[in-house]
Amino acid sequence: MDDTPPPLPLSGIRVVEMATLVMGPIAGQTLGDYGAEVIKLETPTGDIFRHNAPARSPDMGATFLQFNRNKQSLAVDVKSARGRDLVGRLLATADVFLTNTRAQALAKLGLDYDTLRATNPGLIYCAAYGFSEDGPYAGRPAADDTIQAMSGLVDLQARATGTPGFVATVIADKAIGLSVVNAVMAGLIRRNRDGRGQFIEVPMFESMVAFVMPEHMAGRSFDPPLGPSGYARIINPNRRPYATADGLLCVLPYTTDQWLRFFALIGRSDLADEPALKSPEGRSRRFDELYAMISEVMPQRTTAEWVDLLIRSDILFGEVNRTDDLPSDPHLMARDMFPQVDHPTEGRLTLLGYPIRSSEPTMQLRRLPPRLGEHSAEIALGLGLSADHIRAMFDAGELCASVPQPA
Repeated sequence: MDDTPPPLPLSGIRVVEMATLVMGPIAGQTLGDYGAEVIKLETPTGDIFRHNAPARSPDMGATFLQFNRNKQSLAVDVKSARGRDLVGRLLATADVFLTNTRAQALAKLGLDYDTLRATNPGLIYCAAYGFSEDGPYAGRPAADDTIQAMSGLVDLQARATGTPGFVATVIADKAIGLSVVNAVMAGLIRRNRDGRGQFIEVPMFESMVAFVMPEHMAGRSFDPPLGPSGYARIINPNRRPYATADGLLCVLPYTTDQWLRFFALIGRSDLADEPALKSPEGRSRRFDELYAMISEVMPQRTTAEWVDLLIRSDILFGEVNRTDDLPSDPHLMARDMFPQVDHPTEGRLTLLGYPIRSSEPTMQLRRLPPRLGEHSAEIALGLGLSADHIRAMFDAGELCASVPQPA
């Protein structure tokens, strides 16, 4: 009987990631989680997030650790002739090149799609830029905050809360990073069919507009418009966690049956008799009133009392968790969502687990986040460079590593 575990979905796929911060690295990490061999191409100073506090040792900041598992690190000066040669050799062996470096800089280095496909016609070349190269904003730099602002997300926050603000997570980087994964997967599936590589552009601005706007098109879905943009329920200022007698609770009657049960629960059966409140369309015109009513009744009971009543009434609710409490949440603990691992140089680390369950192996932690240039010599040797050549590159600062390399 063969006890060899089945391969992961992307086993045998080599991804070269030339990206920093979040968008590119989370895409590369996810592809690695699915089984791809991911080689993180870094400058001699490394990914910017390596230097974010807190950290136990140089070049291994906490933010870097959370976005760079299942990767090898090759730290090389790609501006040097020998560095460009090494990277060219590497990309000739790659299935996927993933980058968020601006197009003009890549062209100067000879890392544009037309150059690379000449030696690797099957390459899936995925460029995640701030803005499409086909529009007037081509070449402009971008980051999560700027894209939140430009995509309408800050405006929606202002309409909902009265104060313009950013969502308190790097939502644009992460959402678009997962769009990159989708695009790469589609490219690989097509290549399996016809053997052809392709160029894929995933622009942040356009991608975030497509992410933010579907429910908020509202009246502007029609021509002429039937009203302004903005989904009334979502931008309602009374849509918020509600104060109970001793805390906060998210309460969300959603379906008609849930609203009718909620009216009975709070002693307002009279509302159940109003025809307008028995239909989703009617309720959608009275969100201000309905959410204000919830806000008024919630302080009448404790959080525990409400939770018991809402569970028995089968009405949507959610406790307001502090982020520091999530690792001890009983459901997340049962799902091993905060696994602890022993890193050879960073000691005991808490990473994030995999939320997806499947009947076949799908995602797996195979490599811990790498030290800067940890695999530089190993990768260079695998590409056919001699030990003398590699030592010369280290001596010249063209290859770098923050851990001892083979003599």
